[in-house]
Amino acid sequence: MRLNHDRTRRTREAGERGTSLAELMIALVVLSIGMLAVAQLFPAGSRGQMQDKMISTANYYAQQKIEELINVSWSDPTLTVGRHPAVATSDEVLGPLTRHYDVSLLNPPLDNLKKVTVTVAWTLRGSRSVATTTYLRR
Repeated sequence: MRLNHDRTRRTREAGERGTSLAELMIALVVLSIGMLAVAQLFPAGSRGQMQDKMISTANYYAQQKIEELINVSWSDPTLTVGRHPAVATSDEVLGPLTRHYDVSLLNPPLDNLKKVTVTVAWTLRGSRSVATTTYLRR
């Protein structure tokens, strides 16, 4: 009687030892899919970081031009009504960015104000731009 019990015990232990090759393959496939999904996040994060850097830089250059124009007298040629520079192909080049500004005179009773809009544009996965507006008083 004791002999049968030992044989059954050994058979059960032998069948429960370790994992099968099929189980290992399934585990590797699931692990690989997970790793590929995580790997997709890195390029997306890098693209987002580059886009944020471009927006920050464009805002900086727009603000820089606004501050430059605030100190100019009302009758200075740089504040004449229109686009500066007049032709789009002559835009100020700041590395991968281009900058121009538009000046317009407001209608009465606000004709003592000039509206200045500075636009900084770039092309990175499509055309993008940042515009900053200020009003200058006579």
